[in-house]
Amino acid sequence: MNGQTKPTRFIPAMTTSEGAGVSVHRTIGTPTLRHYDPFMLLDHFSSDNPDEYIAGFPSHPHRGFNTFTYMLDGHMEHQDSMGNTGNLGPGDAQWMKAGSGVIHSEMPKQENGLMRGFQLWINLPAANKMETPEYQEYDADAFPVLDTPDYNIKVLIGHFGNKHSPIVDDITHVSYFDVQVKAGKRFQHELPAENNSFLYLFEGDGQLKGQKVSLHTFIALGANDKTPDFHAGKQGARLIVISGKPINESIVQYGPFVMNSREEIDQAMRDFRSNRFVSDRAWVNRK
Repeated sequence: MNGQTKPTRFIPAMTTSEGAGVSVHRTIGTPTLRHYDPFMLLDHFSSDNPDEYIAGFPSHPHRGFNTFTYMLDGHMEHQDSMGNTGNLGPGDAQWMKAGSGVIHSEMPKQENGLMRGFQLWINLPAANKMETPEYQEYDADAFPVLDTPDYNIKVLIGHFGNKHSPIVDDITHVSYFDVQVKAGKRFQHELPAENNSFLYLFEGDGQLKGQKVSLHTFIALGANDKTPDFHAGKQGARLIVISGKPINESIVQYGPFVMNSREEIDQAMRDFRSNRFVSDRAWVNRK
């Protein structure tokens, strides 16, 4: 789906189960919005009920795309087939380029309390799908924050003004911001006209284009709305604002494999079943 040829859409999240039984609010990757090029999936996990997250995400494979995990609350441990380990806490984030193949797990390191965060899947072009995997992990204080009279913004990928994230996407030019809009204030920002861009509200409420925006609403920005003007309600609002350059290639997905043809999916499955799936060590950058 190409946001450049569609009007702005307001899409409520669908609640589903992922991993070994983790309850998530899903927007991209549903029957309503299967893909949003270059984005393949957006999951928002948020619960203070351990029964809804304690089973976590046991070992599973990925090939052909990038994942970005951003923790808001709680602790999650990452382990992968490359030997990398990490403990993501509040405000921390992880960028993983699965490339040719990674097997990893993400398991809660807590037995009670709030577990909250996001995982975004970002497709790779055919030319990059089988590249060597990479892994980056950063503590919360590695990401710059801009505080204005109207809003606070945390720059997670890309840049906002003169604030630059340590994570740069040179392929699909993704930008990813965590924006807290103060009560009764507004957030306005020009996003690249050639990109597919969206907002997702996960705290408070507000309005965009004269329409009320409630919790767990995904807003796919249309061709004429690449400068969103979001107005927060009386309690303020918090949202992620994400943008990326479309790849415009065929997409064939089978679970955790995202390729360009059915033959490539079949090869991924054969590689996984025959223990030939992982062939490269991931580059590790932890700060």
